[in-house]
Order: sequence, then structure tokens, then C-alpha cells
Amino acid sequence: MSQLYRQAHYTISATQLSELPPDTGIEVAFAGRSNAGKSSAINTITDQKALARISKTPGRTQMINFFALDDDRALVDLPGYGYAKVPEKMKIRWQQTLGKYLETRQALKGLILMMDIRHPLREFDQQMIGWANKSELPVHILLTKSDKLKHGAAMASLHKVTAELKKLNLNASVQLFSSLKKTGKDEAIAQLDRWFQAETEQTE
Repeated sequence: MSQLYRQAHYTISATQLSELPPDTGIEVAFAGRSNAGKSSAINTITDQKALARISKTPGRTQMINFFALDDDRALVDLPGYGYAKVPEKMKIRWQQTLGKYLETRQALKGLILMMDIRHPLREFDQQMIGWANKSELPVHILLTKSDKLKHGAAMASLHKVTAELKKLNLNASVQLFSSLKKTGKDEAIAQLDRWFQAETEQTE
């Protein structure tokens, strides 16, 4: 199904839930701290250089951006969190919007959560997984920028994050990912395929 992701194209942006498109079809959302390499990961998965904008100033994605794959399926780029130099009031509003989106959006069938492998499972990462778990929404974590570590250190971080999730009683699958080296691209696409295909089969 990798051809499906190459078809991704921008459709709409929303700053609040009331501006979202109709709550139908199947969506998978991408989330992460503003410096976790979220836009790069989306571009790598879709084989497009500039589908999601990559900014040198983290925190520029302040809207929920929709990228349609076809009439029924879409990827959703959620606002980066925790790093942006914005007023505290705006940061709190984003967090509330993200929480509500994860907990109430019926079309949402999976969450890809990006974390810099050198700084995983920060407080808001844990909060995002908690919101998703509460809604029985499956979460798949990409430990991004894995090329920054040697293979042994990257594997050690993967095992550590897996153990920490268990300790915190948070439910999510985890993999290594590097946009630069394309490491983990096929594994991430396979997870997206599972979510999209499972839901498509249920609706047929």
C-alpha cells in the first residue's frame, strides 16, 4: 500500500475542533514534540519532500493539518507541543484541543507518536499516550533521529522505552526511525497499513 501514501495531498487546516472536516472515513494522526522530527517523518513515509513543512523554528505547526490519501483515508498532522515559544495560554489551549481530538474523534483509528530517541517519554508524551489509551486508540511510537546513536545505543534506548511504558502502565508499540537514513520506514508503513486495512475491512 506504499503507493497510497505517495498520493497524500494537503486538504485543510483547522485551529479548533469546530473547523475539522466531517468526522467520517479513517484518519491516522501524527503527533510529537516540536523538535522530534514529525514533519520529516511524514515526508519520509509519503515519499514527498515538502508535504509537511519543515521549519528551522520548532513549533511552527500550530494547526491540525489534513492530508488526504483517497476519499476515505487521511493522515493528520497535529500541532507540535512542548517546545514552541508561544504564550502559555496558547500552549494550554493547544493541549486541550489535542486532548479532545484524541478522545472524541470517531474517524481517528491510530496515533503515530514521534519522540527524539535521545529525549523520549517526556511528560507531555506520556500525557498523549494516556489520552489515547483512555479512548482505546492504538499508539505506535517512532523513536526518531535514531541515526544520531550507534546501533547498540539505539537498541538499548528502544528496550528502555519499552520497559518504561510497562512500568508507567501505558500501552504503545515502539520502533526505531530515521528520516535521514530511511531506517524503520517500511515498519512504520506496515503499521499504517494495518490500521487502514482493518478499518476498511470492518466497514465493508
